[in-house]
Amino acid sequence: MALLIAVYKTPKNAAAFNDYYFSKHVPLAKTVPGLRGYQVSDGAVGLPVDPGAIHLVAMLEFDNVEAIGKALASPEGQATAGDLGNFADGGVDLIVFNTKSV
Repeated sequence: MALLIAVYKTPKNAAAFNDYYFSKHVPLAKTVPGLRGYQVSDGAVGLPVDPGAIHLVAMLEFDNVEAIGKALASPEGQATAGDLGNFADGGVDLIVFNTKSV
């Protein structure tokens, strides 16, 4: 499996972020081909060096990194990526990697 992790930094207006994210962005992201699972953080997300710097973490699961690349290149993936500017005013970091059980 592989994960695309989206780390959303604290927005200017958390309530507006949450409303847009869950009512518009999540349904859009769920149309991306190859998506196997979608989880988000629940409650506060903290960093020891900068508490409060992260608002939400989303974990999107795919078969492998190649599937993530294809998903992002698809029209649905392009629309989802393009939507980030509509609500993620605090910034977002995207991290992609294959996983393995240990």
